[in-house]
Amino acid sequence: MRADRIRLAWLLVALACPASASAQSFPDTIDAVAPKVVKIYGAGGLKNLYPYGTGFLVSPQGHIATVWSHILDADSVTVVLNDGRRFEGKVVGAEPPLDLAVLKIEGENLPYFDLSQTATAGVGSRVLAFSNVFKVASGNEAVSVLHGVISSRTTLTARRGVFEAPYSGPVYVVDAITNNPGAGGGVLTTWDGRLLGMLGKELRDSRNNTWVNYVVPIGELSDMIQQISTGKFRSRPKSDEDPEVQLRRYSAIDFGLVMVPDVVVRTPPYVDRVVAGSLAEKAGLKSNDLVLFVGETLVPSHRILRDELGRLEAGDRLKLVVRRGDQLVTVELQAPRKGAAE
Repeated sequence: MRADRIRLAWLLVALACPASASAQSFPDTIDAVAPKVVKIYGAGGLKNLYPYGTGFLVSPQGHIATVWSHILDADSVTVVLNDGRRFEGKVVGAEPPLDLAVLKIEGENLPYFDLSQTATAGVGSRVLAFSNVFKVASGNEAVSVLHGVISSRTTLTARRGVFEAPYSGPVYVVDAITNNPGAGGGVLTTWDGRLLGMLGKELRDSRNNTWVNYVVPIGELSDMIQQISTGKFRSRPKSDEDPEVQLRRYSAIDFGLVMVPDVVVRTPPYVDRVVAGSLAEKAGLKSNDLVLFVGETLVPSHRILRDELGRLEAGDRLKLVVRRGDQLVTVELQAPRKGAAE
């Protein structure tokens, strides 16, 4: 009788766990994965923009993949490893349509995820999520681990505030509460520690306004991570259906503004010159003005300015706050009808 009970117990365990999970214990998986996950500290601290996040090592030389966010909008960020060591991290490249950025720290022989040995998973698979959610860890403390199940595989239709999310590709939707402050850039793995994907930012479903716990499959990111890491970066070609393309209804030149060349990820949006007789000239804008705000939105780079202008519609009021020397100057313009500018 006792032997029958033992056999039944083992049978239940075997049925409850995937075959791969039985090859490695849960603590072993955590010990293997946690050293490859890092804590990131950077810009933020205003208007609920928390200054911390998560990333994961993808090379022994210190390349780190993470989610593209405001945290990286600083000259450098601080990267804290699992053992508490701190490094200065530099952004070496980003692909905003994928919500992806790659950092580099000066390290050697670091533990990392081999992107040639990742995994995929189906609906119902048991998974683990590793991240620095809510900044639970700041030194050599371990990052947080959540376990859950993949609820579905679908395409992302999400937004933050009034802005549509730039990424609209395939995602895993998980039942674990993964997408909270600090979790973006963390990893989802199988129960035996194989990399499945990167945790996304805090977003709401555009259709029902509920928060989405989603993960971008690593298969959508690995090629771009390797391109950026090896210095062979090429931005994805855009189709007419890309949200970014659809939203680009206006650009600076539509108002008579010629901006300085956009040469790096965070090129400051300085006005190079103002077209004579344009709306910008009539509003009083001048060359060397630095655009700080569009409406209430901080504009830290040329690319953010381009995105903000792209969302305007004909007749919208455009409020700009620019820095001119030591002064802040506010001007207002009206988006012209295309073909009837000026």
